[in-house]
Amino acid sequence: MELSRELLSLLQQKRMPKHSPILVRIFKEESELEVWKQDVTGHFQLLKVYPICRWSGDLGPKLHEGDRQAPEGFYTITSQLMNPNSNYYLAINTGFPNSFDRANDRDGTFLMVHGDCWSSGCYAMTDEQIGEIYSLARDALLGSQPSFQIQAYPFRLTPANLARHRTNPNMDFWKMLKIGNDHFEATRLEPKVAVCDRRYVFDPYQPSNLSQPLVFDPTGKCPAFVVNPKIARPALEKQHADEVEYAQLVKENVSVAPIYSGLDGGMNEVFLARLPGRIIPLAMVLTNGAELPQLPPVPWTDNDGSLANKFFGALPKSASQRFVASD
Repeated sequence: MELSRELLSLLQQKRMPKHSPILVRIFKEESELEVWKQDVTGHFQLLKVYPICRWSGDLGPKLHEGDRQAPEGFYTITSQLMNPNSNYYLAINTGFPNSFDRANDRDGTFLMVHGDCWSSGCYAMTDEQIGEIYSLARDALLGSQPSFQIQAYPFRLTPANLARHRTNPNMDFWKMLKIGNDHFEATRLEPKVAVCDRRYVFDPYQPSNLSQPLVFDPTGKCPAFVVNPKIARPALEKQHADEVEYAQLVKENVSVAPIYSGLDGGMNEVFLARLPGRIIPLAMVLTNGAELPQLPPVPWTDNDGSLANKFFGALPKSASQRFVASD
């Protein structure tokens, strides 16, 4: 699929070469996917924001096969992870589990960004959207970029959102992701990602007094490293400003979001009226419609006997079979 004339014109307006690198950011709570592209200055600029048609699970990382959680974290996409023959029109495999996930005993398979607007642990777009996103990724990989990065977040990691979710048990994990987010937002450069001591580290740089190259063991102790001051300085300035704002919001006792949404996943509001019934209330599954303020995730299964299919007939048989084949 070739890029449309409109998209090619947008690239030209933004001074972005057709084959320059891209970077993708995903935000669950806002149900948005951003495509960033490198311009002629070598920095990434926002190209386009796509409303996400469907994602499943709740806020928080994917832990195990069958939990319906869409992954969160930093993922490296190579041409081998691009599938032009997906049952879901086109698909980009996130590569979950990555080295961080495996070091923390997280498992799952075939977690995708794909079309068809059905999700079982994936980020599902419309076919038209994934056509554009796939083409942008393909063109970038045909250039000098051997891979591109997907950054998947629970929400935009602003002080206000972090304050709203401050009681969530995933907060330490999200604050770790925020370091990489801050490196990118402060510099508009793709953060270099490594894993050691079962955690992400960003933009590690070999100290001048060490001659041996840095080696990172995902489950081993982190080696001594520094961060390039050109990256560290603006990132720390952003981090400090965010911490001041966060502390003030907590002091003002801003409202706290529920830990569980009570829904299986989300959908951007632009699709809600067009595609009713795609978001399944977990309360209906557990209690036949009784209202519960906080609910643990439903133990979904990834086969034709899924709870969505049993309780609601949510998927016709053919759709349910295609659902399993891709996710």
